[in-house]
Amino acid sequence: MTVSKSLWRTALGAALILANLAASAQAIVVASTTSTEQSGLFAYLLPEFKKASGIDVKVVALGTGQAIDMGRRGDADVLFVHDQVAEEKIVAEGFAVKRFPVMYNDFVLIGPAADPARTKGNDIVEALKKLATSNAAFISRGDKSGTHAAELRFWNMAQLADKKGAGYKECGCGMGPALNIASSSGAYLLADRGTWLNFKNRGDLAVLVEGDKRLFNQYGVMLVNPAKHAHVKVADGQKFIDWLVTAPGQGVIAGYKIGGESVFFPNAGK
Repeated sequence: MTVSKSLWRTALGAALILANLAASAQAIVVASTTSTEQSGLFAYLLPEFKKASGIDVKVVALGTGQAIDMGRRGDADVLFVHDQVAEEKIVAEGFAVKRFPVMYNDFVLIGPAADPARTKGNDIVEALKKLATSNAAFISRGDKSGTHAAELRFWNMAQLADKKGAGYKECGCGMGPALNIASSSGAYLLADRGTWLNFKNRGDLAVLVEGDKRLFNQYGVMLVNPAKHAHVKVADGQKFIDWLVTAPGQGVIAGYKIGGESVFFPNAGK
């Protein structure tokens, strides 16, 4: 009897181990941006995907540049990021299979509500010129993220790449920490609208520049190329991508709102 119980316990333990291994096999790693996580989108989206597919998604939220580097190294199965130039480059290099547009929102210039640099309006380039001229405090993420890449494009458009003003500082941090620094120091910064809407520590900060077409913020999703990294979970990764860019995932993205305001807008195939 004792032997039987011992064997039964051993068998049960082995079964649990196998079940855990099977469960972990039904999981993919998605390297993504801090904005998709800090906006609250993934907390809303991923349970719906798990319900539909049975697949767990483990998210590593970094700046877009770092997320793309994870794909190059084969440390992720899927990339979900927002720097179209960098996305097209990694596809051209053969480290990702194909880029799919999945959703968009916009960038906004955030700053003190009193707006001492008088940036308020809908022209991001003119706003940056005023910030540089007045040496206003400006927090740059400085982390090679999609937001940082966009910010640098706007400084280039203003012909101020090397003349950003004495108040310009890089934090080398994610969107949430950058917003916290700006809130505590009364500084300006460029943010994605999704993270801003979900940000709770606003202090005296407000949206000052929005509505400029150049502030358009597109997100793309890509499978890491199994020809470069054979361990990539192709089938499950592709299921996630297919779900995101078709009606089920697009509907979930459209349904995510904060305070009644849409955070991202679906646009797969556009």
